[in-house]
Amino acid sequence: MDPTRFNIVLVEPEIPPNTGSVARLCGATETTLHLVKPLGFSTDDKQLKRAGLDYWQYVEIIYWESLDDFLAAAPLEKLHFLTKKTQKSYTECRFKRGDYLIFGKETKGLPEYLIHSLPDRCYRIPMTSPKIRSLNLAMACGIVLYEAIRQTNQPTAPDAGVVP
Repeated sequence: MDPTRFNIVLVEPEIPPNTGSVARLCGATETTLHLVKPLGFSTDDKQLKRAGLDYWQYVEIIYWESLDDFLAAAPLEKLHFLTKKTQKSYTECRFKRGDYLIFGKETKGLPEYLIHSLPDRCYRIPMTSPKIRSLNLAMACGIVLYEAIRQTNQPTAPDAGVVP
């Protein structure tokens, strides 16, 4: 595993197309994708494969048996937890290459104990409308990951496009 790559961690993801879209994002940005079990779907799922298109061979994926296993192996100073249950914006975070951007499951987010035990490592994506409960998981990953890339001046491929 390349220590200069960013890492997106999905804790118990439930919706195959979201995970497929995040995998595509990871492939496009050379970001390592960590999937923390239990997953709410099979990795053979057609929707998962379709959302990732034909890019799966370009994605480094690491599977973890549990959140505890992941947390025991990951360096605390590189962990950033994304949750709507905090007031600090992700733009206040000073990202470094090799950091881990950690997102919870679509229906429940991250475990409460984690948010309460590491409040200084928790960030949110501000939203202006109180009528919208949350953003799509893949969109949230993209927003935060591209801010981390911007902050670290990570180079992009000169012929990389926006539209497939």
